Amino acid sequence: MGDKAESSDEEPTIAEDVVVTKYKMAGEMTNRVMAQVLSSAVEGASILELCELGDRLIIEETGKVYKKEKELKKGIAFPTCVSVNNCVCHFSPLRSDALVKLKNGDVLKIELGAHVDGFIAVAAHTKVVGSSMNNKVTGRKADVIQAAYTAAEVALRMVVPGGDNLLVTEAIQKTATSFKCQPIEGILSHQLKRNMYDSEKCILLNPSEAHRKEYKQVQFELHEAYAIDILVSTGDGKAKQLDTRTTVFRRTEDLYNLKMKASRAFYSDISSKFDVMPFSLRSCEDEGKARMGVVECINHNLVEPYNVLYEKEGEFVAQFKFTVLLMPNGPQKITSIPFDQEAISSSLSLQDQELKTLLATSTARKSKKKKKKTKASSTKDVPPAAELPSSTTGTSEGQAPPIAEVKS
Repeated sequence: MGDKAESSDEEPTIAEDVVVTKYKMAGEMTNRVMAQVLSSAVEGASILELCELGDRLIIEETGKVYKKEKELKKGIAFPTCVSVNNCVCHFSPLRSDALVKLKNGDVLKIELGAHVDGFIAVAAHTKVVGSSMNNKVTGRKADVIQAAYTAAEVALRMVVPGGDNLLVTEAIQKTATSFKCQPIEGILSHQLKRNMYDSEKCILLNPSEAHRKEYKQVQFELHEAYAIDILVSTGDGKAKQLDTRTTVFRRTEDLYNLKMKASRAFYSDISSKFDVMPFSLRSCEDEGKARMGVVECINHNLVEPYNVLYEKEGEFVAQFKFTVLLMPNGPQKITSIPFDQEAISSSLSLQDQELKTLLATSTARKSKKKKKKTKASSTKDVPPAAELPSSTTGTSEGQAPPIAEVKS
């Protein structure tokens, strides 16, 4: 009896086929939505409309699966954010905010995510409006995009069972420095668990002395999932909050007896709609009442804000984020958008020879050799979860990792 009780409380992992399937479903949905938002991000496009498009498509995509399982939760794992130029992250405007439209040459970072039954897939990708093979990105814009993409590719090859988070931090720093850039200080990439973004295991970018005192060395293990978030700046990497309204929040585990009717209605709405997933105030039924109700919830730590952060004016920030599953036959990146290398022309390159050698290695997953059947072998043998076929959205060498949650 005791064994059964213990097993029912165990955290579901990608050692189970059904968990892998749900992660991959969420990943494929995230990839499809990201591709559509990227294609719509053209000169004159409204950032509000892009964010609304991304959120609407995620809800539509997740609504197509597990229709008969009414208790199974699915939907937005991270609301669509579109952060431009020196804006680092979490810009997701409300309908009541001033309209912001894209201009040719803007460096924009799109971040979003979906979940199926609490299994999260997030992504982020950087694009320069109007760029193409015939209109290449050059100068510091090209440097920072190439730095972030290269750092993401380095991280993909280092986040493997037995790998060390401190070494990944060091490698990302070396990569960014080669392009005369800096990772954004204090950005965390976390292990993902069901309904959980911020598990204890993490990778910290550009740690300060204060960060280093709290940053624990950990090793990655088989059957873990991670959201790897790479943010790199042409500036000093120190992001700050300005006067832009915070619109993205997440419910905490804290409890408090709210006094205001608007606050209670808001908290009830977000608890039923989003549970523990990050959300935008834009997705609440009444945006005006949500803006009032969230204040008391913030004051009593019932919700956690994802503040809009900025680098110095005139600097550029690039982001690539991807979700990876650590499988027995190799890491499987389940969120990925192709990187248009032909549109990026940086005069700088990676200098560290060890990292260059690492990048030359393939990220293709190893296929297990099938055992020859003998007369004594059983025809009822079934492959374990690790032998599930690779998703068509997995990245082959030369494709870019997308991106998801940035938490400062």
